[in-house]
Amino acid sequence: MTSTMELTKENFDQTVSENSFVVIDFWAEWCGPCRQFAPVYEKTAEANPDLVFAKVDTEAQPELAQAFEIQSIPTLMIVRDQVAVFAQPGALPEAVFTDVLRQARELDMDEVRKSIAEEKQGEKQGEKQGGEQSV
Repeated sequence: MTSTMELTKENFDQTVSENSFVVIDFWAEWCGPCRQFAPVYEKTAEANPDLVFAKVDTEAQPELAQAFEIQSIPTLMIVRDQVAVFAQPGALPEAVFTDVLRQARELDMDEVRKSIAEEKQGEKQGEKQGGEQSV
């Protein structure tokens, strides 16, 4: 039995909105590094049963890959409280993957949301000033 689920454009929004922590592997069958990373991803999923581990087949779900601007695969993404807190292309070694998960678990999501809000506020102010950024 696999400990990962397949994400599609039909179940993506529901999965991400109903789960506070979703780890997503963007992959394709033809991709060698994706196939090499798959056992590490499965093993890590089994070691973290409290998290949702999902896979997006970029060939079968091109709209999802395009929506997240996936340029190369595998790309690993972590979504907490519907906010992408990590996205990085490349197959991670198991120890690095485990450490990334630990760091993502320790994030203060209130701080993350505050920082995103401040960033958006700054962008809006920049637009009002005719695109010039104040230092």
